Amino acid sequence: MASLSIRNLLHDKVRLAVTLTGVVFAVVLVAIEIGLFVGFATATTNLIDHSGVDLWVASKGVPYIEGGASLSERKYYRVLATPGVGHADKYIVRFSRWKRPDGSEESAQIVGFNPDTGTGGPWGLVEGSIPDLKMEDTVIIDRLYAKRLGVFRRGETVEIRGRRARVVGFTSGIRTFTTMPMVFTSFKNALNYTGLGEDETVYILVKAAAGADVKELQRRLASRLDGVDVMTTGEFGGRTRNYWMFSTGAGVAVLMAAALGLIVGVAVVAQTIYAATMDH
Repeated sequence: MASLSIRNLLHDKVRLAVTLTGVVFAVVLVAIEIGLFVGFATATTNLIDHSGVDLWVASKGVPYIEGGASLSERKYYRVLATPGVGHADKYIVRFSRWKRPDGSEESAQIVGFNPDTGTGGPWGLVEGSIPDLKMEDTVIIDRLYAKRLGVFRRGETVEIRGRRARVVGFTSGIRTFTTMPMVFTSFKNALNYTGLGEDETVYILVKAAAGADVKELQRRLASRLDGVDVMTTGEFGGRTRNYWMFSTGAGVAVLMAAALGLIVGVAVVAQTIYAATMDH
């Protein structure tokens, strides 16, 4: 039977070539569309997935990570005083204006974190180090966006919201869905770059103490804090993904393209194999 099948396939080499071309095209189409979908979903939650924390304390009803409202610093101290909390850090994710050396401006996403713990900080560092951000007015950016931001080497100086910023390091592979480059800096510097008050933060990142139950700690924090959402990293990532995938035109377009690619790919393969089978 095997030899008969092979002879049938090789009997008409032109038809075989056309059949294989159709199958390969369909498989590649499906792979590309699914890859775009997965890449899109991953890019929307990069910061959340790499935060390394158990819980996020955010403003009530925050739809996605870039949409957080400011929180009072008093909430941060209440979090620290909650049993089961190992440590907590204030965290900022907010858009600002980046002024290139040539005078033109770009929108940038400021990420302010605690450089002493590194929680929520950059990953994939290729130049510089996180402790460098302890210096005043220092930032780290990704090499992918360096040319767009007008920076070509460490030590160059730009302006963010009218304040001096010196680039002390580069990362590789930190891409954003919004196309606005991420700019990592210390929490203190981020306050100046975003215009937040000294007693404000956008998020509170919580790491549970050793042996503490994360779900129980989540319920405890929710009962002690008013006007906030307390979410696990997975829950916040899911909320952010769902917002971009189902509440925006870009997300729906990518989702439909992936589904269409899968349907077309399956149809092409099925039709090609069916035609070849019936012919023999």
